[in-house]
Amino acid sequence: MEHTDTNAGRPGDTDRVETFNPWTVVNLVFHHLADQGLHPVLGEAGDPAVPATALLRAFGIEPGRNDESVTSPLVQDELAALRARMLGER
Repeated sequence: MEHTDTNAGRPGDTDRVETFNPWTVVNLVFHHLADQGLHPVLGEAGDPAVPATALLRAFGIEPGRNDESVTSPLVQDELAALRARMLGER
């Protein structure tokens, strides 16, 4: 799961923000519903990230940045570095 906890271990530190990717919430709920025998469908009733974002904010957690996905340049650079280190790729 994608999670950035910048407030861990510091009770009362309100200057720090916790973030979580709304699509991780969507994925978790989708699979939970399917595991319960239901048949969730993505996309037919609108963007599920919108209510997931609202849910996170209701819990006091800010939605994560969109550029945290596997297609972002930062993530691609990190993946390339891991491949180079682990697999000898360049």
